[in-house]
Amino acid sequence: MKKNLGNADRALRAAAVVALVTCSVALPLPLLIRVSAFGSMAAYLLFTVLAGTCLGYKLIGKSTCPTPVQR
Repeated sequence: MKKNLGNADRALRAAAVVALVTCSVALPLPLLIRVSAFGSMAAYLLFTVLAGTCLGYKLIGKSTCPTPVQR
């Protein structure tokens, strides 16, 4: 897969993963709601951070990677 996430985008997504995991552990909601709502979003964002590719960006043709320098 071609990477379409820049470093700043990946860092923000990693911070969001930490926040979502914290919410899924700390919120006083039933376990099923916490895991399905916050855990699934955290899992998807973690995958995008590690892979460097976002399916949504790919579908709309967006990329936050820096453009290569033409020589």
